[in-house]
Amino acid sequence: MKYVILLGAPGAGKGTQAKLLQESLGLPQVSTGDLFRFNLKNETELGQLARTYMDKGELVPDEVTVAMVKNRLSQPDCADGAILDGFPRTLAQAEALEGLLAELGGHISIVPSIHVAQDVLLDRLLGRAEIEGRTDDNEETIRIRMRIYEEQTRPLLEFYSGKDLVVKVNGQQSIEDVQNDLIRVVQDAV
Repeated sequence: MKYVILLGAPGAGKGTQAKLLQESLGLPQVSTGDLFRFNLKNETELGQLARTYMDKGELVPDEVTVAMVKNRLSQPDCADGAILDGFPRTLAQAEALEGLLAELGGHISIVPSIHVAQDVLLDRLLGRAEIEGRTDDNEETIRIRMRIYEEQTRPLLEFYSGKDLVVKVNGQQSIEDVQNDLIRVVQDAV
């Protein structure tokens, strides 16, 4: 089983690119955002557990997130691997993922990192917030999200670079050009 971990700051286009990669490569996109929405909406045991933390304004512990990912990767459509979008977010999650993949008999094939300059990310996110009417996405909250991403992701980039898995992809190209670059680097790795 081959797994692709797609990294990129908020606004880099991870979700869009993961969906396109899913179509191109035939590997399912596994998004933690989608997993949380599914588990919360369907009031699964993990969803109910996550809600207890969220209702208190706390971050959902890694163990709950990892359990959601484990359930998803155990589904038949993930038998050949998956594209991980939004997971892992922390070094602890990356280490948990290694153990999980060992259990499943899989491995990480490549970690494409979609790179976009901060000013471009800010413009993209402000534009998206305006289009979607998201009043919670203002410049201040976006900058906080970007800072948190940098703090949490830098160790991931170092972790996966040490395993020679990270490939930097220019995210400031057209959607099609980014997708073509991603397909090329993923196919070269799997």
